[in-house]
Amino acid sequence: MPTAFASPTESAQAMLRPELLAAVAAAHPGLVAASSDDTDLTYGELDSWSNRLARVLIARGARPGVSVAVAVSRTVESIVARWAVAKVGATVAPAGEPAAFGIAVKSDAVRSAATVEWLMLDDLATMRHYMTVSDAPVTDTDRSAPALVAA
Repeated sequence: MPTAFASPTESAQAMLRPELLAAVAAAHPGLVAASSDDTDLTYGELDSWSNRLARVLIARGARPGVSVAVAVSRTVESIVARWAVAKVGATVAPAGEPAAFGIAVKSDAVRSAATVEWLMLDDLATMRHYMTVSDAPVTDTDRSAPALVAA
């Protein structure tokens, strides 16, 4: 990751979104990144949790160039899911658009497309897989292709 830039704008433009999150998490791991009902999620936790979920997504075929539907209400899980998709280099599919598969929780599952297979975050098998994968940063080697620079 680059360490010196002429300006903060140049710095942000040269980094990928996942690298930006990792940089903030490293600098301020205990700061609250998101809150939902009675849950606070720190930047360190967001980075760690989204790394784990990214690895689960990679195992399901997510990679740069793939669209993934996210049907999770605005909760910390939604934020983790969106960051995990970004870390893989995939894109979040707009509502109603085709996707390779989707991410949901049972209460929010919107099965709008019969051809989309849903990864249920609150499914016991998903949780077991999630808890057994590494929370180390996701790299181009993990992704099978480089992620694109954030616009």
